[in-house]
Amino acid sequence: MTDVFGDLVGQDEAVAMLRRAAASAAAQLRAPVTATAGGHDDLDALADEYDGDPGPAPADPGAGMTHAWIFTGPPGSGRSVAARAFAAALECVHGTGCGSCPGCHTTLTGTHADVRLVVPEGLSIGVNEMRALVLRAASAPSGGRWQLVIIEDADRLTEAAGNALLKAIEEPPPRTVFLLCAPSTHPDDISVTIRSRCRVVPLRQPPPAAVAEVLVRRDGIAPDVAEWAAAAAQGHVGRARRLARDPEARQRRDAVLAVPRRLTGVGAAFDAASALIEAAEAEAAASVVEIDEAERTALQTALGAGGTGRGAAGAMRGAAGQLKDLEKRQKSRATRAQRDALDRALVDLAGFYRDALIMALRAPVAPVHTDTASLASAGAQKWDAEGSLRRLEAVLECRAAIEANVKPRIAVEAMMLALWRG
Repeated sequence: MTDVFGDLVGQDEAVAMLRRAAASAAAQLRAPVTATAGGHDDLDALADEYDGDPGPAPADPGAGMTHAWIFTGPPGSGRSVAARAFAAALECVHGTGCGSCPGCHTTLTGTHADVRLVVPEGLSIGVNEMRALVLRAASAPSGGRWQLVIIEDADRLTEAAGNALLKAIEEPPPRTVFLLCAPSTHPDDISVTIRSRCRVVPLRQPPPAAVAEVLVRRDGIAPDVAEWAAAAAQGHVGRARRLARDPEARQRRDAVLAVPRRLTGVGAAFDAASALIEAAEAEAAASVVEIDEAERTALQTALGAGGTGRGAAGAMRGAAGQLKDLEKRQKSRATRAQRDALDRALVDLAGFYRDALIMALRAPVAPVHTDTASLASAGAQKWDAEGSLRRLEAVLECRAAIEANVKPRIAVEAMMLALWRG
């Protein structure tokens, strides 16, 4: 079985750093422990129980390990994958991230008692959620190793939530480690004060060849399909897997790449904007409908729905506030899902105009979308390099506007008009 870092694609330097830190963390745990007569402490004995490996030697306890980390990189680089893999290596009974011991297995499957994962479903992570998380993280680890807090999309922390996290990072409990994931260390993504107290693990966009190799080896996808999907996804491992395995994802991509042909006038530009928004809304609704229904059913059951008697009826009458809170959270999650779906479409569209630009410049670079290369070539001849660049910038400006909370429909309509006018 591969170790916990096996799914981290094209990140050799980061993996080497994390391996050293995990080994040092294991040494740090062993250093203050008095060895038994046989020469092993309790943690060594636990490792011996599984394969006889006493784990890394405590030659340099604590070196390379710290209590707070930030994983940065572009979308698809594997920020959350790296954070989870490092968490598994820290909980590994050998301190190596073997991938087969209970510590590794439960961490990677999300069932470890000492590992808490925060995945924001809405537009932000609020202060109440962060305070509750910090309070729980202050307890001692039940397994005797580390209490770990993984925060995906830490750039969505509100200012108050960031302040609550900062206090915990400034004065951390002795066995608690914080793992944050963010696009960059820019102040717009993570506060300067939090950044100054964390070690940064920079990740890069993996090359398409590395992504394709993983799709073939791990997912059993045909090599030609894997190569196409890796290039089309622009190094995003998860999106490449979806494109290779999901026909609906490929159909949505085809619809997005047909947009340049549809922009024949002002009316067509507004129609294309509406179609793009509606497609994103439909994709988002489909992705959350089952989760929403399951959450609502579970809450109603917990509040006594279906019960008989005055007690059950009274409980349901008092449940309106809780149901309203649930609906509010679900609405926020749907908004986030819609924006994520729209952003994926914009990335595909940006890839098309990037292809047109490199063809206009005759750059010796492979196109992102090989199946629309002829259309991009025709666009390059019509628009030349300057026109292609203006269109590419219009797509990137639309992404930035939506990230800045401009209403998606307004941002997309402005983009479509800019693409039409050139």
